[in-house]
Amino acid sequence: MTGDSRGDFFKGDSRSLARAISMVEDRSPAGRAILREAFSFAGRARVIGVTGSPGSGKSSLVDRLAALYRKDSPQVGIIAVDPSSPFTGGAILGDRIRMQTLSTDPGIYIRSMATRGHLGGVAPTTADVIRLLDAADRNPILVETVGVGQDEIDIVKLADVSIVVLVPGMGDDVQALKAGIMEIGDIFVINKCDRPGVEKMERALMAVLSLAHREDGWIPPIVKTIATEAQGIEELKTQIDQCYARMQGSTERLTRKREAARDQVRRLLQEQVVERTIDRAFPDSDLESVIDKIARNEEDPYAVVENIVNIQGSNRRIDHIGIAVRSIADALKVYEGILGLRVSGYEDVKEQGVRVAMLPIGDSRIELLEPLSAESPVAKFMSKRGEGIHHIAVCVDNIESALAAFKASGARLIDTTPRRGAENSKIAFIHPLGMHGVLLELVEHEK
Repeated sequence: MTGDSRGDFFKGDSRSLARAISMVEDRSPAGRAILREAFSFAGRARVIGVTGSPGSGKSSLVDRLAALYRKDSPQVGIIAVDPSSPFTGGAILGDRIRMQTLSTDPGIYIRSMATRGHLGGVAPTTADVIRLLDAADRNPILVETVGVGQDEIDIVKLADVSIVVLVPGMGDDVQALKAGIMEIGDIFVINKCDRPGVEKMERALMAVLSLAHREDGWIPPIVKTIATEAQGIEELKTQIDQCYARMQGSTERLTRKREAARDQVRRLLQEQVVERTIDRAFPDSDLESVIDKIARNEEDPYAVVENIVNIQGSNRRIDHIGIAVRSIADALKVYEGILGLRVSGYEDVKEQGVRVAMLPIGDSRIELLEPLSAESPVAKFMSKRGEGIHHIAVCVDNIESALAAFKASGARLIDTTPRRGAENSKIAFIHPLGMHGVLLELVEHEK
């Protein structure tokens, strides 16, 4: 998005908002940048979750509720989560089809989202889209889930108020007895009350609610509606507003927000770790050739994944590049001042006669080495060669085994046994004659 389109997005422009949501759903770098920018603008909107079994009339209820809230609010947002198409991955049902009375209102923004195989009743990026709508001044935001079962209760972590919609005569009186359903409901709606069996369902709900005692003391009300005829919608809105007012500042609301934040951090970590692992394991699009081999039964997928995990779990990597400098303070004018790196720590390693400054860069580090005396090996190095690269350090899982392997290969060792290095690590040096002119440091960090 350009700077102008970002401005339009924060002003509530629907096209800019749609583009932003698409980038977020695609998990693109631009989408992540938009989310970071939107973060400080979010946190003000009321989020109302509407869940229930398929066919319970959730869409009709959301339609009527949104129209009612629209009288008080200039901007209302709706997120409707639908099953994914097995062919395109998109939402099978379009909300503009089911909410035609709202689709022409410029003050109501409706977004369909596909579950993309995610369980829990919502899509993987529902929390992100809520944040975008919030930042774009859509308030309230109504979230309709794909449908509810005992495991499809993720909406409770995202919504300030969760509404469970039930219908008489559809077995929902049995559904109401399930623990998962009872735990997520702040308000219970018996919809389609023109059907028989309303009193039976109401009695079943009241019986279960009388046995359940919430820690916050809230007793979920039961509201009877006929959404298609707008009956009971005013009462439902009143109950939502009362529940929201009670939730403000409560420990229950904070607990929900914490759980939502925890889930989001885990999801983002999983996504990025998987992406980076694949990029490292298959740097040149080798993944497609491996997948082809698996499809032709030429490669074992379990062995492929196990090999990737073993490689990623290994400690083998470049730990740091050691650079001899006369003054760490002078060197940092370049490394910090121009390159923008930051020192993670300083340490005097008296055994080697150097002061060390570590600067993380990517998965590795730059180690600046300043001699503590003229007798330091680093000082002697600079007297012959001047400042510059002193050594390359490689991580090993077991330094004793690595030294034994180098010794067996005939390489010349500077250290036959490990000694203490920076950060209380075990280190040992291999002579440049055995490493084609490079001084190699082996490093084993504390487990």
